[in-house]
Amino acid sequence: MDLVQLSSNFLYGAFIAYLVATMFFGATIGNKRSANMKSKAAKIAISITIIGFLSQLVFFIVRWIASGHAPVSNMFEFIAFFGMMMVLGFIIIYFIYRETVMGLFALPIATLIIGYGSMFPRELSPLVPSLQSHWLYIHVTTVSLGEAILSISFIAGLIYLLITVNQSVRSKETFWLEFILYSICATLAFIILSTSFSVMNYEVEFTQMIDGGERQTSYELPTLFEPHDSEVLTEGAFTTGIETPGWMNGADAGRKLNSFVWSILGGLILYGFLRLILRKRVGASLQPFFIKMNPDRVDEIMYRAVSIGFPVFFLGGLVFAAIWAEQAWGRFWGWDPKEVWALVTFLFYAAFLHLRLARGWHGKKSAWLAVIGFAIIMINLIVVNLVISGLHSYA
Repeated sequence: MDLVQLSSNFLYGAFIAYLVATMFFGATIGNKRSANMKSKAAKIAISITIIGFLSQLVFFIVRWIASGHAPVSNMFEFIAFFGMMMVLGFIIIYFIYRETVMGLFALPIATLIIGYGSMFPRELSPLVPSLQSHWLYIHVTTVSLGEAILSISFIAGLIYLLITVNQSVRSKETFWLEFILYSICATLAFIILSTSFSVMNYEVEFTQMIDGGERQTSYELPTLFEPHDSEVLTEGAFTTGIETPGWMNGADAGRKLNSFVWSILGGLILYGFLRLILRKRVGASLQPFFIKMNPDRVDEIMYRAVSIGFPVFFLGGLVFAAIWAEQAWGRFWGWDPKEVWALVTFLFYAAFLHLRLARGWHGKKSAWLAVIGFAIIMINLIVVNLVISGLHSYA
């Protein structure tokens, strides 16, 4: 067994451990269970979570040995590391506050993120010259850690909204809360679709004209958007005939847009199926499980996560990034899409802390800000990488 396969096995082990731990965290809620049973379930759940984290840490180390560099140089590696840091952030928060319900959201979301990353190519590849620097380890790992800790504030904010939003009436709050839950469904749907078509060995080949030359591109999902200026090579393949807009730069722009649209459509189908089964809003179905939680305590967790994650992200995303950019490209700042979005993220969370500390934005206002902040992080992680081409685009 080679090192790459060995590292993958440890990642699969972590994935399974997080799913099992989620089930045990689920056993800690409900009124029919005794306090002793809930306590035992919580101890088992956090123990399995730690085992899963250690398994993923071994994956990271073994892949580092196999590649000869820190495994954060492509989309799969970065997302896997981001998910691992989110689990670490949850473990730290758990031992401070002992809120088991956090695990019911933190672990599934981290698992979805890791599963999403696993849909991207996992082959090892040598570093391009600009990445051959010790700043790769410093910059990327601190950015990922900072964003992961900030993501814990989203989990706390989502739980706070599930506790406090009035589900008995239709309102803007219920609409946007359902939209958040739909977004989670869209991520899950993308994983299901990608895995299903991968098992079927589905592939459609295109030849595409780029910069005066021909290049072959393959799709692993049915074609909704063909590559710009291309021809289908696979006979009898399904395609809508719609081309990717020419302004979307990058050799793989069409494949990225195609995957993104499939995520949206799959999320609509999965969310609609849940609504059909539950016969009411998903948020309204979840609210009874969290109604007895102390919202002030959840609000404190949300603030603590931002107050810790913000300075870590500032160091990694702006300070260390600028130093590395000057060494690699001879300038501290270049308005690359990734750099711009890192600045947007920094300014947003700076505004979050200002509004909370100076303006008294606690409770729901902070919860909605935490949710918006996570959306900004996901846009940086997914849209900027998959749709917008730039120097920093992993995919």
